[in-house]
Amino acid sequence: MATQYHSSYDPENSASHYTFLPDQPDSGHRKSLKIISGIFLSSFLLLSVAFFPILNNQSPDLQSNSRSPAPPSRGVSQGVSDKTFRDVVNASHVSYAWSNAMLSWQRTAYHFQPQKNWMNDPNGPLYHKGWYHLFYQYNPDSAIWGNITWGHAVSKDLIHWLYLPFAMVPDQWYDINGVWTGSATILPDGQIMMLYTGDTDDYVQVQNLAYPTNLSDPLLLDWVKYKGNPVLVPPPGIGVKDFRDPTTAWTGPQNGQWLLTIGSKIGKTGIALVYETSNFTSFKLLDEVLHAVPGTGMWECVDFYPVSTEKTNGLDTSYNGPGVKHVLKASLDDNKQDHYAIGTYDLTKNKWTPDKPELDCGIGLKLDYGKYYASKTFYDPKKQRRVLWGWIGETDSESADLQKGWASVQSIPRTVLYDKKTGTHLLQWPVEEIESLRAGDPIVKQVNLQPGSIELLHVDSAAELDIEASFEVDKVALQGIIEADHVGFSCSTSGGAASRGILGPFGVVVIADQTLSELTPVYFFISKGADGRAETHFCADQTRSSEAPGVAKRVYGSSVPVLDGEKHSMRLLVDHSIVESFAQGGRTVITSRIYPTKAVNGAARLFVFNNATGASVTASVKIWSLESANIRSFPLQDL
Repeated sequence: MATQYHSSYDPENSASHYTFLPDQPDSGHRKSLKIISGIFLSSFLLLSVAFFPILNNQSPDLQSNSRSPAPPSRGVSQGVSDKTFRDVVNASHVSYAWSNAMLSWQRTAYHFQPQKNWMNDPNGPLYHKGWYHLFYQYNPDSAIWGNITWGHAVSKDLIHWLYLPFAMVPDQWYDINGVWTGSATILPDGQIMMLYTGDTDDYVQVQNLAYPTNLSDPLLLDWVKYKGNPVLVPPPGIGVKDFRDPTTAWTGPQNGQWLLTIGSKIGKTGIALVYETSNFTSFKLLDEVLHAVPGTGMWECVDFYPVSTEKTNGLDTSYNGPGVKHVLKASLDDNKQDHYAIGTYDLTKNKWTPDKPELDCGIGLKLDYGKYYASKTFYDPKKQRRVLWGWIGETDSESADLQKGWASVQSIPRTVLYDKKTGTHLLQWPVEEIESLRAGDPIVKQVNLQPGSIELLHVDSAAELDIEASFEVDKVALQGIIEADHVGFSCSTSGGAASRGILGPFGVVVIADQTLSELTPVYFFISKGADGRAETHFCADQTRSSEAPGVAKRVYGSSVPVLDGEKHSMRLLVDHSIVESFAQGGRTVITSRIYPTKAVNGAARLFVFNNATGASVTASVKIWSLESANIRSFPLQDL
């Protein structure tokens, strides 16, 4: 029997409470229910128990909906991960009659994306003569994957971008079916070696070399492909469709030697092959792999780089020595997520070993627990930092992408540092340049949130925000309560922000409409077992982010270490259909794609809430409105 929910939300009274009317006793373990079309407003008396509601997951009965056939797989036959979004929970293939206003609202204001059409992996990011360069997988013909070409853009600050002509197009037998992912290596004399995967006329994955024709050109407009391509072909024992995405190279132990790794698999074991070269045109496969993890499947877009355990700056890819750990990251084709681990690299033996085997690459930590894939870092010599890019794909229907004319964006670039406090995590944080978009002084608010309460935060526009929030949980409740019922809590199976516990959830609600029929809560949930140990989880709940069918409605998240003396803190970058959420200084990150139908075009609202049953929470919030980034074509007369 379904549980009925009633709201007493009053738009004019920002402090409101919610009640639930159960048809039967609530166990506290409700599974994700189906969405109904709305919430009844101010129609029922409050009961004694306040509650922040989740609506059941049944799609609204809209006459404009119609069923469409499942989209075909894109890329799989050519040996790359499926570029068609498939949500097993919402696989009914019901199309929705999106209005042009809704689709226009989805386009971001300060994330990088092309003017139109499909984009995926970030490629070969680098800094050259005063300009940051980003290359990216691009389809110039359509908003779906195919005909992959290298798009090219430049920026002075990683925020405002200028589109340039294509860097490379699929025009040779060794890349005629796609100029795929690659990485840049900058040699000591300033030469740039760009190694990339090409899909041949026979659908074989090979590695090719390209380089700029004129290094004195700050914009690197012209690129030439090496006449001896391909420089690498799949070695014996490796499938012709399991050999892709070369990394940035690093210096080896011998003078003039360079090493790089390429992702692959043997059976279901993900591996990182290692090659050595002195000239980037001839290569030797080393006998031992850099690392292998059984059961993780194909490793795509491998990344390998050092992090300092002592300093707060980034390190060049070739840096090694005392006070250094190495990060191994792999994008897993099997689950479409980016996994990483921190370990020790023996340059002489060319072996990487995870510090904690239980957190090995592919079975432990993820860079991002939401919609985020194929990430790539580069060392920024201008500010001595390591910068991380990631592809944020769509989680709506292919037909909607075709209607709006574009698909996918890049994440806001993030700095990457070693977390000295935990010793196990990376800290990811938006590059400081994003703060240049802050419009004036922040709105500062401190709110005492009683169990089951929610409060509206008044902002001019809730669609483009930079939010910093910290939460202090009542110490008596936190220290004295044991909650065995939520031991083993998981964001993904919890049922979302309406699944109540004594110590959570509490957090921020973004992109909500005035009636709260659409909303996306980002929150903490604390579980505490009989041993007295508390475990904090950081979650993003999309189950009610949209009333439209055919879009992802999941709960993303993971546990996050909250150390003694730390408040529960989060930072959210809200940009229309994207929310990037950073917990505890970036120990855990979640990227969400949302497609509201009501919370658009000035109707979006922002709230803080506490849906715990047994603890009050004090929220301290700073909110900046963000201006749009200037992303446009480079003036033709200046090229």
